[in-house]
Amino acid sequence: MTILVTGATGNVGRLVVDELLAAGARVRALTVDPVRAALPPEAEVVVGSLAKPSTLPVALKGVDAVYLAPMARTVSAFTRLVREEGVRRVVALSGSSVGDTHEMSSGHEFEAVEKAVRAAELDWTFLRPGAFMMNTLGWAGMVRESEVRTSHGDARITPIDLGDIAAVAARTLVSDGHVGRTYELSGPAAVSQREQVAAIGAALGREIAFVELTPDEHRREWAAQGMPAGIADWLVEGFGRVAAAPQVPTGEVERITGRPGMTYAEWAVENADAFR
Repeated sequence: MTILVTGATGNVGRLVVDELLAAGARVRALTVDPVRAALPPEAEVVVGSLAKPSTLPVALKGVDAVYLAPMARTVSAFTRLVREEGVRRVVALSGSSVGDTHEMSSGHEFEAVEKAVRAAELDWTFLRPGAFMMNTLGWAGMVRESEVRTSHGDARITPIDLGDIAAVAARTLVSDGHVGRTYELSGPAAVSQREQVAAIGAALGREIAFVELTPDEHRREWAAQGMPAGIADWLVEGFGRVAAAPQVPTGEVERITGRPGMTYAEWAVENADAFR
């Protein structure tokens, strides 16, 4: 069984390559720069990109399944080419923001990808992870100053490690029983932003102060950092919804992979150097 991994050097795709190789699958990795990619020698590397559909026919030749990175702009061309090559199995990375109506939501792109894959009548599986643990790397500058400033400090979310997403992707590609399923993926526990900051401090062995901002203060600080107002509004509104309705772990990572998902405290220890 040969599996094409698109976005093979992306945050999730690169880990999917490793997971599939560990599972004994034959992997074809799609990348625009094979030398820079430094992919494992066991992977067959093909030059190309979802952004350039003209590169896909060669990559799809002889493939049994595809891990699809989200790219709404070219997904229609992708599905047409997949059908032409006779490939039916597609596991697509989507997101828990599908259905979010805010104009700046990432859910619109994920929904477009899902819609196109469904319309092509492929044997699909959709993975919808929530917030990534790695998103808090954006706090690194503040952590170095020993103070993290954000709104909705007690909003409880279920952030997920990228490795757990990749493990689920690989398992659904190489095992049966996942066609036509949509999996909402989360970390193993709900954790507040205040608790995340404390976990980073514990990993570093020093105290990091948490400063609670009002939503308007948070918008102004993000604006000063150059964030577009629409995105800031979407993010602040999202934290407000979670503050009113705390997230609950879905348990899908554990059920599908048969092992515990990574906790935020474990992730903080593994990534402590990024905050130093």
